[in-house]
Amino acid sequence: MGKLENKVSLITGAASGIGAATAKLFGDEGATVIVADIDEEDGRRIAEEIGASAVFHKANVGEPAEVESMVKFAVDRFGRLDILHNNVATAGAVAPVGDMPVESWQRAIAVSLSGVFYGMRYALPQMVAQGGGVIVNTASVSGLAADYMLGAYNAAKAGVINLTRTGAIEYARKNIRVNAVCPGSIATPPLLRALGEGEGRRLLEDHHPIGRLGLPEEIARVVLFLASDDSSFMTGSIVVADGGISAHTGLFGHPL
Repeated sequence: MGKLENKVSLITGAASGIGAATAKLFGDEGATVIVADIDEEDGRRIAEEIGASAVFHKANVGEPAEVESMVKFAVDRFGRLDILHNNVATAGAVAPVGDMPVESWQRAIAVSLSGVFYGMRYALPQMVAQGGGVIVNTASVSGLAADYMLGAYNAAKAGVINLTRTGAIEYARKNIRVNAVCPGSIATPPLLRALGEGEGRRLLEDHHPIGRLGLPEEIARVVLFLASDDSSFMTGSIVVADGGISAHTGLFGHPL
């Protein structure tokens, strides 16, 4: 049996990157997978690649009514919701705080922080009613320390971290575990498009002590651990998977 046999899972941002890798891994481990994303074409493709155990649902997590409908879809279709992976995020504008467009700030917070809250808000009552469940939120090392020009993303991801802790302590006695993963720089399609193959990518790779970007599949394995009974005594945990970035002061470059 797989680690998630007979579990119903819902993954947001599952059309690409970490979400897609997690959806495929969950499917391999025996879960029913709801592939949720605003990108209908790629979302349906991922669901088809997983097979009969997966279904696509279109949702914009920045809209609470759509998130409520997404959770209702899962429960109406499969009778329960065992695992929620809140994964969607957007960075917002790359700009100093004093120059950041207000609209960009609002969108980053709406998707990257409020979207996680909406998922928890509508999944938790269902998990309480059914006797338990697991929530895994995708935060970031950018929620643990600051990045130049990414104030909205930093604020949103820091919020996800403490929202995770709050949900964990509030629902621990309800047999619901809430944890988060904090990736470093992961080779997702949006990041790779932004970096290209030039000096910017080389510098970012070199900034990781491990010497490379992470792979979506590597983060998916951390999410699987947090979603499965392998982590049964963990709740409120913030698990860092960042190639060593947060172990480094940033004062000097690599000596080799």
